[in-house]
Amino acid sequence: MNILIHPTYFPSISHYVAMMKAETITFEVEDNFQKQSNRNRMYIYSPNGLQLLNIPIVNSSEKHQKYKDVKIDNSTDWQKNHSKSLEAAYRNSPFYEILEYDFQPIFEKKHSFLLDLNFQIFEIINECLRVELPFSKTTEYFHETNQFTDFRNLVNGKKDTFTNDRYTQVFEEKEGFLTNLSILDLLFNEGRCAKDYLKNQLI
Repeated sequence: MNILIHPTYFPSISHYVAMMKAETITFEVEDNFQKQSNRNRMYIYSPNGLQLLNIPIVNSSEKHQKYKDVKIDNSTDWQKNHSKSLEAAYRNSPFYEILEYDFQPIFEKKHSFLLDLNFQIFEIINECLRVELPFSKTTEYFHETNQFTDFRNLVNGKKDTFTNDRYTQVFEEKEGFLTNLSILDLLFNEGRCAKDYLKNQLI
C-alpha cells in the first residue's frame, strides 16, 4: 500500500503501524497547520495517567499558515519540560536508560521550524527500531486522492480510533492499559521487540 501521512511529534503507534506496513510513504507537507493536532503534540503515560506534551508555536498573522512554515516558540524552555516529563514517566521502564541518550539531540538542539524537528525525530526513531522507511514529500495539496491510502486523518488524535494490542506499561496496574500513545511508550517498554510488535498490528 502507498500511504499519505503527516510527519508528527513523536508519532502515535497507529502512525508507525501504517508506515511499517506501507510499500511507499509520502509525507504531507503542503497542508495548512491546524492547532490541537499531533503535528506538535504527543501523549505519554505519566505517573498521573494520560499526559499531553505540546510544543509551543509562534503565532502567525496569516489566517491559513502552511505546516512547513510553522515556527517553534523557543522563548520558553519546553524542551527541558518535555525531557523531565519523559524521565518521570519512563525512568522505571526496561529500556529508558538504553534509549534516553538517542533522544537527547531532540531536547538540546533548538530548531526553528516544527517540520524540521519532526523529521529529525522520525530519523532517530527509525534508528532505534532498526528499520529503514524511505519516503517522499508532497509538492502540492490534494483534498482527496486516489493515488494513496490516505492516513492524514491520524494527525487528529480525536479522529484516530486505532486500538493496539496490550503490552506491559509502567503504570498499568495503577491506571490500566492506555492504547495508541506515542511510539516512545512502546519503545521504552518493549525495546527491540517494538519492531515485531508493530508489524503484527492491524490497521
